[in-house]
Amino acid sequence: MSHIKPLKLSAFALLVLAGCNATLQAQTSVPKQPIVAPLAVVKKAPVSENELKRWSHLDLIKDSIPGMSVDRALTELLQGKKGQKVIVGIVDSGVDIEHEDLQGMIWTNKKEIPGNGIDDDKNGFIDDVHGWNFLGNAVHENLEMTRIVKKADDGSPEYKAALAQYTEKYNKALKDKEQVDFLLEVHNTIKKELNKTTYKIEDLSAVTSTDPKVSRSKAIMTQIFTNAGPTFDPEADFGEYKDQVYDQLEYNLNKDYDGRKIVGDNPEDIKDAHYGNNVVFGPDKEKALHGTHVAGIIAQIRGNNLGGDGVASPNVEILTVRAVPDGDEYDKDIALAIRYAVDNGAKVINGSFGKSFSPQKEWVYDAIKYAAKKDVLIVHAAGNDGYNIDEEKNINYPNDSKDNIKEFADNVITIGAINKSYGENVVAPFSNFGKINVDVFAPGEEIYATVPNNKYKYLQGTSMASPNAAGVAALIRSYYPKLKAAQVKKILMDSGVALPSMVVLGESENPDEKPVAVSSAESSKTAKMVNAYNALLMAEKMSKK
Repeated sequence: MSHIKPLKLSAFALLVLAGCNATLQAQTSVPKQPIVAPLAVVKKAPVSENELKRWSHLDLIKDSIPGMSVDRALTELLQGKKGQKVIVGIVDSGVDIEHEDLQGMIWTNKKEIPGNGIDDDKNGFIDDVHGWNFLGNAVHENLEMTRIVKKADDGSPEYKAALAQYTEKYNKALKDKEQVDFLLEVHNTIKKELNKTTYKIEDLSAVTSTDPKVSRSKAIMTQIFTNAGPTFDPEADFGEYKDQVYDQLEYNLNKDYDGRKIVGDNPEDIKDAHYGNNVVFGPDKEKALHGTHVAGIIAQIRGNNLGGDGVASPNVEILTVRAVPDGDEYDKDIALAIRYAVDNGAKVINGSFGKSFSPQKEWVYDAIKYAAKKDVLIVHAAGNDGYNIDEEKNINYPNDSKDNIKEFADNVITIGAINKSYGENVVAPFSNFGKINVDVFAPGEEIYATVPNNKYKYLQGTSMASPNAAGVAALIRSYYPKLKAAQVKKILMDSGVALPSMVVLGESENPDEKPVAVSSAESSKTAKMVNAYNALLMAEKMSKK
């Protein structure tokens, strides 16, 4: 399932020091100093709208925002240098390759003649000019736990665990439906009073009715606006929340729903490998929102006054592999998607998806090993449950360890999410963590990027953190192409800027309960945040060895 942080009421309350050992510095005529977290970070000024749209590119020292120092890297380290194009595979819900801010950034298969209905390159995929869609016309899908529960009880521990999680998730979805229905009623009351669809907090002063229902609705909306931050739009955000909750009940958790039938393959047979079509944004372009946003974070055109800026633009080409539905992805689709991206030249693959159960995980493990053999780095989102994924009950698939401890490959890097305020709350509360299975953190809250039909949007989740890190990986592979995937992973981890010594991890179920900060060593293997400037300094030194 796509790792956008699902909206819920507490998510509207967006959360608003430690030294670090110096990382290796590049040996140039004038040595550049790596960025090190200062003992205290004092915000210089409120975040402007322009800063918010591209905060992940800003710098902790210069801007007092824990971005990845991309701007600084481009101006101080890469000015006048020429990198080579890097193909980045986006395994996701599809990408709107016609988006105005992605033009010139889309991979084209030069071995295919567009639209002739012939498999010119004889790879088994007809007219795969810009990638492949393994889901065909399918959009919605069950969660994996639903698919397991639908099968007969085989007495296995996996079935029992799936049933327990399914029951818990279904009951929560019913409560969420009550909540979203209540919020929509409040919102509709205010809309009626104001006689307008969209409104801001200042508009609420025009609501003067003494009707108790209206007064209560005004008070509730005032509180939500106060907590939610500047990008909150009740019409859009409540609508999204409703879609997420209703889709869960209608498709994801509905045991009577079969989303796979339309694809026409046998999902239990990995050898049944040539299915789907070449429409990489799927049957409904709007449903490619997640993948288009991920692609934009990496590749949207830099400096054109549209949307945000791509981390690795203009040195990337986006290769789209549609394999992630609205629901949980099939292991077969992910395994074949990874192989397809590898076979078509991707040097970095972004995977902003994940799930709690993986019946055919070995297929995916084999694909990861195949990517490792071909020197391809896989960047994967850690997940949005606020869980410690080192605990066996919280494993987030796909992963690179059969026992959740020892890695079987050195080409997978798992990314948690941070927000724009450096301090003990810098780790996004929704982000999964784990000192064994999360490698490093990257910006993942309020990230502005492309969405279908020439639109732009703020989204949040480890889904957004992963492509931010993948963009830095692509920069390294562009300017230092001789470095191997495992070396790029090591650079991203070792060159990061330290988190504060104490951080809050996870999301409290009780909003009245004050979260307790713990040692940042509990957060991940590195307790660091990806930093492009430091990464390129380290890449320069490593490439000379």
